[in-house]
This record gives sequence, structure tokens and C-alpha cells, in this order.
Amino acid sequence: MAVLAAAGRGERLGADRPKAFAKLRDRPLLAESLERLEASDWVDAIVIVAPPGWEEPSILVAEELGCAKVSACVGGGETRAESVRAGVAEVGEDAAVIVVHDAARPLLSDGVLERVLTALNEGWDGAVPALPLADTVKRVRDGQIVETLPRDELASAQTPQAFLAPVLREALAGDLGAATDCASLVESHGRVTTVPGDPRLLKITDASDLELVSSFL
Repeated sequence: MAVLAAAGRGERLGADRPKAFAKLRDRPLLAESLERLEASDWVDAIVIVAPPGWEEPSILVAEELGCAKVSACVGGGETRAESVRAGVAEVGEDAAVIVVHDAARPLLSDGVLERVLTALNEGWDGAVPALPLADTVKRVRDGQIVETLPRDELASAQTPQAFLAPVLREALAGDLGAATDCASLVESHGRVTTVPGDPRLLKITDASDLELVSSFL
């Protein structure tokens, strides 16, 4: 079961619509991830978390793509974590595993889905695709460097992130705080591992990101 988080405002894109409906080539950004989840044998159902007020247009995108796996579409919350909680609430209690993916990372591959889901079969409660950091990372306070962090212990987290459904539900039932991904919530409730990510799974934040991702299609 997949929850597709697509409720971001996308203010830095400078568009007149939410990020999920910014144009990637000639169609909404939402369509790319949705189509890839629909085509994957690793996913049997999809819940779309749409920008509030854009639920109907999101359903229309799914219908135009012929996405028969979409089982629900719900409006998102004020934060990403609240949006994911709303999406997970639409997932049936019979689901053993929940994959959460951000529509802002459109170049989803079946290989990444396979890696995060295979990790759950190996006894982990959650799995996150991640990339090693190429740059040296500094902790900065009031403009002053106070610490150089050990790069070999750091990684850049991506989505899709996969979790055992009961563990994710438990994590989402608590204080969501300022969580920016699901793993940060689940880490205190279970064992989460990393698997190799994909450099093409770029997160679209501004117009230049859209142009770069478009060049990969």
C-alpha cells in the first residue's frame, strides 16, 4: 500500500498552483509519481494526499492516467507529517506494509521500491533510501562554525520510505513535532535501516529543479 504525499504548497516554485500541479513537461508533477506507482508490481493500492481543495483535480489526474489502484484521495494538513497521518488513516487495517512517497520526487524507480520493501522482509521495521554526502558538513550557530560533523556517519534521506504498518501508525499517533520525514518519527518506535538511494530521485523545490528533472525524462 502506498501513500503519495502531494499536499505541498510549492511556494518557492513561484507558480499559481500547488507544487503537485506544477507542469513537468506537459502534465502535472503529480502524474509522474502516480503513474510509476500504478505500474509497479510492488504496490497494490494508492492513497493520494492532495493539496486542500485540490482533491477533485487529483482524482481527475488519476482517472486520466487510468490509475485503477487509487483507493482514496484526501486533503493534506498544515505540515507534511499531518498530511501523511491523514493519508495513512485511509489505509485499510489489513495492510501489512505502508510505503510513503513524496510526489516532489517524481523519478521513482522500481529498484528503489524493491530495496526498501526487501529490507522489511529482513526484519527491519522501516527502510529509507539514502545517499552518502559528498560535501563536508558544518554545524553553524549565529554564523560561527561550532563543529565539523563526521561525514561517514551522515546520509541524505529520500523517499519512498517503507514501514511495517502497525509501527508507522503508532509513530503517527504521537507528537508529530517538526518531523520532515516519516523515518524521524518511526526511529523511536522501531528499527529503521537505510538502503542505497537513487541520485535521480531529486526533490523538486524550485523552477530549476523542474527543468533538471524534465531533462531526465
